[in-house]
Amino acid sequence: MTKQKWLKITTHEMIRNGTWCYKDETFYICLENGIVGYDGDNFIFSNKFLEGSTKKRKAKNKLKFILGMDIKLDDFYSEISDSKFSFLIDEFYGLRSPASPKPYQALIETIAQQQVNFEFAMKTIESLVMISGDKVEETIKNKKIKLYKFPNEIKIAKIGEKIKDAKLGYRYKYILNLTEKILNGELNLKKVEKMSESDAIDYMTKFKGIGRWSAELFLNYAFRKNTYPASDLGIRRGISRIFNLRLKDVKDKDVREIIDPFGKWKSLLAFYIVCYDRKVQNKKQQKTK
Repeated sequence: MTKQKWLKITTHEMIRNGTWCYKDETFYICLENGIVGYDGDNFIFSNKFLEGSTKKRKAKNKLKFILGMDIKLDDFYSEISDSKFSFLIDEFYGLRSPASPKPYQALIETIAQQQVNFEFAMKTIESLVMISGDKVEETIKNKKIKLYKFPNEIKIAKIGEKIKDAKLGYRYKYILNLTEKILNGELNLKKVEKMSESDAIDYMTKFKGIGRWSAELFLNYAFRKNTYPASDLGIRRGISRIFNLRLKDVKDKDVREIIDPFGKWKSLLAFYIVCYDRKVQNKKQQKTK
């Protein structure tokens, strides 16, 4: 497998929010200090970055985190090779689970996915970014790259109820409320990062707008904690297909009984199952068009 192939299939599963693009076999993303690229071999920086700067080093580490470059896929594949999930290796060979550049972004994108399908959620997230994010245009190796910077807490609080225009439905109130709690220090995401999974879930679910599903998805997406939302429709539907079960018979406890034995790989396995479900659902929708 070429390095570009794993990069392509990984970015395919990322939330399309206007802050990144995959172009000419290169991944570009707008981070706090400017636009950074990665082509599978080299990190590429816009002219905003000084040669040898600390900002460059931090940007490299951030891209490694976002793209899951430190995930040992061979170990994961070895773990699932003798299971009912072995077919996922060929189906998504090289796929790594993406993560969010910042915890706040992870929280907003998690809230936006509540009770809606992934495609719709991505449209609302991108709309939110267009409404409140800054447009950035920078040159990387003689190529002009135009992207948006994901809005921070202050930006979201400043525009307030205007985020309703992103078609977030009732979720916009959760986003504004949680943003306010972050700004006043009541909700401390840095504190969450240092907690155990169970303590973090208990802490987060005390806040309105964050249920167990949201907490588990957030913790994995923001910090790569070994969590996954067992009640997620995509995971349950994927499990039902793989094990030839009726969807209504696949409960949260059944999902955990099947996935949890994979230990440190359980969250990555859950992600593969979700990707499998999306792929099947997309094929079904294309047939009906």
